[in-house]
Amino acid sequence: MFVCLCNGITSQMVADAVAAGAGTTNQVAAACGAGADCGRCRRTVRAILTSGSVGSEPVAPPYRRGRNS
Repeated sequence: MFVCLCNGITSQMVADAVAAGAGTTNQVAAACGAGADCGRCRRTVRAILTSGSVGSEPVAPPYRRGRNS
C-alpha cells in the first residue's frame, strides 16, 4: 500500500525504515522520504510507528480532507 504519494513510498518501505531504527516521523522522512514533502502521510507514518507492525502490511487510518485532518 502506498503511504506517501508525493514520493511513492510504500508501507513496506516505511516498515523497513522503522526496522532500521527510525523511531519518529522525522527519522522516517530522513530515511525513506515519507512525510518529507506535504506531510499528509505523517498520520499514517505515526500509525505504523505506534502499531508495531514492522514487516507486515499495516492498516492505514482513514484519509479525511478538510481543515481538521
